[in-house]
Amino acid sequence: MLYGAMKLSIGGTLKLAFRPWAEGLENIPAEGPAILASNHLSFSDSFFFPAMVDRKVTFIAKAEYFTSPGVKGKLTAAFFRGVGQLPVDRSGGRAAGEAAVRSGVGVIESGELFGIYPEGTRSPDGRLYRGKPGVARIALATGAPVIPVAMIDTEKIQPPGKVIPKLMRPGMRIGRPLDFSRYHGMESDRFILRSVTDEIMYEIMKLSGQEYVDVYANVAKRQLAEAAKRRKDEEKAAAGAESARRAEGERGAGGAGETGAPGDSGA
Repeated sequence: MLYGAMKLSIGGTLKLAFRPWAEGLENIPAEGPAILASNHLSFSDSFFFPAMVDRKVTFIAKAEYFTSPGVKGKLTAAFFRGVGQLPVDRSGGRAAGEAAVRSGVGVIESGELFGIYPEGTRSPDGRLYRGKPGVARIALATGAPVIPVAMIDTEKIQPPGKVIPKLMRPGMRIGRPLDFSRYHGMESDRFILRSVTDEIMYEIMKLSGQEYVDVYANVAKRQLAEAAKRRKDEEKAAAGAESARRAEGERGAGGAGETGAPGDSGA
């Protein structure tokens, strides 16, 4: 009931304000389990995505959203539960991945739709990054079909640093279900998991039109942050060197004035 109320209020408001469009909604089954695997461009994906799908879609979210103290923390937790989010502790490396897979399997076994972002985090620059194999593990463990999804232009609505969102029409393209039953019982084979994950990411790339980068998004984010820090340090060092040169020049000019210029007798 809470999900329905949140979908009606928040989803209805989003549809009215932004008029999002969707293609391929008929590829999502009217009943039964399925995995919806999407690219991840913006925080708003988790709002527009379920707003445009008639059935309930359950995602996983950081556990911190559900455990913050105080009234604000309780309201935040209620909100995320209301929009169909499951808490998962993502700080534990491999253990976090196992928890996410278990959550996904549980949703599928309940006959529901499970939404997942195979990239694991938002794209730092709008490109599509290498998928993590959790989506393949859930698919092979449950036999559920994987439906590729592409969110379009959601990153343009509220770019980093912008407080007020831009009123524009984001979109959603939904591909045909992918059947991986031929790999049943092979969910422990890392080569099969990589192959299945790459096939899913390829279908998402075709739907989104994004440039594909065969690097994990979290690695790319770290590399970009390190590059930005290096640039900042280099600019700071260059500014310091320039300041030192100016100071040296001023001291030189002052010294020349004290000794007197040639031909200056003071008479």
